[in-house]
Amino acid sequence: MSGDFTLAGTTLRERTAKATDDERLRESLERAMGRFAGGRVAALSQIDDADALRTAARRIRHETLADLPRVVSQFAGQAMANGAHVHWALDAADANRYITEVAKRTGARTVVKGKSMVAEEIGLNHVLEAAGLTVVETDLGEWIIQLAGHTPSHIIAPAVHLDRHQIRDILQPQADEGVTLEPDPEALAGFARVKLREAFLQADLGITGCNFAVAESGSIVLIENEGNGRLTSTAPRVHIAVMGTERIVENFAQLDLFLNLLARSATGQHLSVYTNVITGPRRADELDGPEELHIVIVDNGRSELIGTEFAEALNCIRCGACLNVCPVYRQVGGHAYGWVYSGPIGAVLTPLFAAEQEESAELADASTLCGACMDACPVQIPLQDLLLGLRRRKAADAAKAEKAAWRAWAQAWGRPVTYRASMKGMATGRHLARLVSTLPGLRRWSDGRDVLKPAARSFTDRWEAGEL
Repeated sequence: MSGDFTLAGTTLRERTAKATDDERLRESLERAMGRFAGGRVAALSQIDDADALRTAARRIRHETLADLPRVVSQFAGQAMANGAHVHWALDAADANRYITEVAKRTGARTVVKGKSMVAEEIGLNHVLEAAGLTVVETDLGEWIIQLAGHTPSHIIAPAVHLDRHQIRDILQPQADEGVTLEPDPEALAGFARVKLREAFLQADLGITGCNFAVAESGSIVLIENEGNGRLTSTAPRVHIAVMGTERIVENFAQLDLFLNLLARSATGQHLSVYTNVITGPRRADELDGPEELHIVIVDNGRSELIGTEFAEALNCIRCGACLNVCPVYRQVGGHAYGWVYSGPIGAVLTPLFAAEQEESAELADASTLCGACMDACPVQIPLQDLLLGLRRRKAADAAKAEKAAWRAWAQAWGRPVTYRASMKGMATGRHLARLVSTLPGLRRWSDGRDVLKPAARSFTDRWEAGEL
């Protein structure tokens, strides 16, 4: 099978080089990203004024973040009044500890899990497995990459880096002896449905993420296309929902606005197939649903961003639209970014949430700053500005030699006399341009680029001579 997606310890340059050399990966990305991005444009075009909705969504997110402690506290109070248990987790270790304790106290052995970027962020699966529990991802893409030992390649399509033949190879060991799976998407989905249905019926504990939490009612909202979120949150006797502190809206009117934008921005659907609104555990007069509902509100560095130049990163509603249009992501895929979040939003969140991750600061350089991400973002996050802010922060920590080189360049090109002298020097030595580009310090930059030979005479010289 093409591709090695266990990339811990490698550099950004190594990961991107590996990705661009993988033709199957790039073909898979081209098909999926083109479909998602095209679907988004078509879906939003059917709204009278989509930009007005986006502007309203951005305003709501700003207002909510400005008043986040009150709004989240209101949600927690309502959720507990509904019978849910609420745990405030300062960091990943605290969240994992609480979830593991609930699993042990309730005697859970098998866990079914819906797709959750926050659970990926805190490394929940590894913690639960180390505690002796069997964890089964139930989102089809997540189940595929779990079996393969990969990490998600996309926020909404975790297995987008794989084609149907690779997926067949991954699922084949799960088939009964003598059964050969065909690389047909419908058949593979049907096979997965049968296998995962068994897991739902056997599970003691269900864990999901949380797309939105509604403060006025204490409800959590799960948005999905496969029905696995509905089964994960209702079939087991205990349900744990893991949410970032920012996944909050004040009321159902705000939720309605975001529902109108989320699916359209993500996949081009007018609405996802399933929108699950969960308000408390099973009641006495109800026949289904969990006996216990636990909501784990994870901070993990989010509160530290409020009031900073990077606070707008918390406005993200995890639609993946910025990935779908990013010229960098479309070439290298998600694993090149080295952590849970990828694409433009990942290049912002990883240095902020996982600063200890080796070379995380370099991700801000993996962008053309073209602004396509902001144009696609349903809440108009100025991702290019946040990336520039991270680059400035990185520059402040740059090595003395690098700073000195940039200062010398700025001084030389900041004055007309020295600028013209440097241009004349380049013109005089123009025949050496290709040779200079092969020097050790410049070879990485020039590799894959055509180094142009400077003109014999500059535009200014020709203008002053009356030749133009």
